[in-house]
This record gives sequence, structure tokens and C-alpha cells, in this order.
Amino acid sequence: MMNLSGAVQSHLHRGPLSQPLPWLVVSAAALLMIGVVMIASASMDTAAANLGNSYYYALRQLIFAGLGCALALTAANVPVSWWYRSGWLLLAIGMASLMLVLTPMGKTVNGSTRWIPLGLFNVQVSEVAKLCLIAYLAGYVVRRRDELVNTWWGFIKPVLVLGVASALLVTQPDFGATVVLMTAALGMIFLSGVRLTRFMPLIAVCVVLGAVLIITQPYRLKRVVSYLDPWQDQYNTGYQLTQSLIAFGRGEWAGVGLGNSIQKLFYLPEAHTDFIFAITAEEFGLLGSMIILALFTVLVLSGFVIARNAERQGMGFAACFAYGLTLLLGLQAMINMAVNTGLLPTKGLTLPLMSYGGSSLLVVCVSIGILVRIEMERQQQLAADNPDQVAPSQARGAS
Repeated sequence: MMNLSGAVQSHLHRGPLSQPLPWLVVSAAALLMIGVVMIASASMDTAAANLGNSYYYALRQLIFAGLGCALALTAANVPVSWWYRSGWLLLAIGMASLMLVLTPMGKTVNGSTRWIPLGLFNVQVSEVAKLCLIAYLAGYVVRRRDELVNTWWGFIKPVLVLGVASALLVTQPDFGATVVLMTAALGMIFLSGVRLTRFMPLIAVCVVLGAVLIITQPYRLKRVVSYLDPWQDQYNTGYQLTQSLIAFGRGEWAGVGLGNSIQKLFYLPEAHTDFIFAITAEEFGLLGSMIILALFTVLVLSGFVIARNAERQGMGFAACFAYGLTLLLGLQAMINMAVNTGLLPTKGLTLPLMSYGGSSLLVVCVSIGILVRIEMERQQQLAADNPDQVAPSQARGAS
């Protein structure tokens, strides 16, 4: 179904991540705890000045973290077959949420209408929609694989669904979520065995549409221009990026120490959300940045190993779903860190498990729980198929 090179397969099968479940859980838990600490550090002055409570954001994030852990445990106890059977329902929920936010129920913040207020917190609908659409597409890839691989119409149908979702996301506007969703979804389709020649026209169309969206929207064009040389207009269009780069520069090798960041003192906008990685780099330096990068690397590699193991076990839907979820997490983390370091233009994407925000954190925790469930079911199936060849400890862990 999905092919990796032989060398990579051998390394993943025999390497330190051959048992990916502990690595996945430990890396996710570490990022979650670091995120709570860094949000407390990055948001105290802003919260005190604007809300009169220094720990406002930290306490809310702690509550979200607790809810996220509960949802992860719940997701880990939901059979993978439920997600497969509920494909059409999840597609309807995803599309409905993207349309609902464009009604008067939607809440506009900083010129973007991305949230639906639900009393105590706001739901960012793009986060829910991404999970639902990935689940639906995983089911489509498994049910219609022959049609998908061998016919143009089978390839075009999921692309049309993605096109509608992308149009709704761009209308909000949420260009960053559009890029992440499209890339992860197309990555799933490509891994299913679709020839690269089918992707070439689609890639060309996506590049043209992306260029049009950038050129026709002055604020997006300014972001691209300022990204190329942020110091040319460092007090206007290049302000966020230059302040982020200053944070990295101040951090040097070991950082200025927890709580000692200067950039969080109203210099760097969105210090506790989009630019939490820059504040981490300032307070813990290159060493701290590399630890965060290493944790995300372990998290993503664990997800891919879980997907590959499920594929080897003949669990087509579980494998495809795991690939999609891992691509979502990895792409969003990569883009956020690239934006913080000036490798990509500024986008409104949070850093998974670390940035402040309930919707993103809860959906990521559900994704982690689903990956855990996939690996648990794989181990159960392996124990059932080969009772004499499975180590006793592994069999007990799968039960």
C-alpha cells in the first residue's frame, strides 16, 4: 500500500523506536508540561496588564491540559473501527463547522473569523475540521484504493472535497490551516500508491492559486516581502519576525533563564501563542531549542512507526489514519518553528502541545490518543495471530 525505502523500513523496524508507544507518550507528555510552564512564563506580564491576573492564561492552559489528557484517554478507548464507520458523519461535522463559523455565530479576532464562542472558551473550527477530514479521507483511501490509484475520477473526488474545505478555510481567512490540511491530506493520498504524475497538475494548480491568494491580499503580500528582509521595515511589516529573531539572539547557548525574557514584555506580539518557541529559545537558549526540536522529532517518528507497523499488520485504515494524523502534527510544528526562526513567512499557526489555546491542544491530545489506540490494536492483533512468537511482556501490554 504505502512504500518507504528499504533502508528506512529496516531502521524503523530494528531501531530504538521499534516499540514506539512509550516514546510517543513520553515525548507528548514532556511537550505538554513544558508548554504549560512556558505559557506561564510568557504570559504573566500580559495577563497582569490586560486582565488583572498574572496566571490567567497559565491556569486556563492547565485546565485545557487536564481536559486534553482526559480526551486522549477516551480516544485511546474508542475502537479504530468507529472512526472508519463514521467517515461520512465526520465529513459532515467538519464541513458544517467550517460553514457555521461564517454565519453570525462566528467570532472575529484580529480580522479573522475562526472561532465559535461556547461560553467558557472559543472553539477554533479549523482544528476540529482537520481531524474530521483526515479521518474521512483515510476511510476513502481504504474503500476506494483501486479507483483512487487507477482512475483520474477516483483521484479527483477527494481533491474536490479538499477544495471545498480549503475554500471555506481561506474565506475565514486561515491560510496556514489550509496549507497544513492540504499537504497532510495529499501526503496520505500519495502514500496510498497514487503515481506522482497525477500529482503534477494538482501541484501546479495549488502553486498558482497560492500565488494568486498572496498577490490579491495586500497583508499576505506584505508578509512575504517582509519575510525576505524583515529588517528593512522592522517597526512595521517586519516587526514580529525581527522581535522573534532578537529573542533567539538573546538566548545564545543556554538562555537568560526561566522568567527572564525581555521580548515577552510587550515587545513580541503573541508571545504565549504563535511565538512561544521564540520565548523558549530566549529563556533556554540553543540547548532548550534543540531539546524541543528533539522531542517533536521523537513524537513524529513514533507516529510514523506506528503507522508503518499497522501497515505491516494489514490494518489499512489504521495505517492511513496514523499517517495523516502524524503529518498534521509534524507539518504544523515544522511550520510554526520555521516561522519563529524566519524560514517561512508569518502565519497564524500554533505550536502543537505548547502554544496557548484550547481547541488546538484538545484536538492534538485526541490525535495522540488515536495513535495510542492504533498501536494497542496492532499489538492485540499480533498477539492473537502469533501467540507463540510474541514476547510475554508485549502480549501483556497489548491486553
